[in-house]
Amino acid sequence: MDEAEVSGKVWREQARRRVTAEQDRDALARLIEYDADPFEVELYELAADPQTLVIDRAQRRNAGQHERHVRRLEQRGRRAAS
Repeated sequence: MDEAEVSGKVWREQARRRVTAEQDRDALARLIEYDADPFEVELYELAADPQTLVIDRAQRRNAGQHERHVRRLEQRGRRAAS
């Protein structure tokens, strides 16, 4: 595996494991209800931005699609070798 493949694999694993933007937004909303610090409000606004949500979903979807693609290729390879 070359450096680019390893880097891509690490990124996809992190994208699948990290908390979703919606979860971040909801956690920040609860925090703001308790203590509306200006920095926390700014973080909430970034997390609630529709573009942020779309990008997060797209990254997670891409990582999942790639994972399924690789799994299908491996299954085809095992069937061909049998």
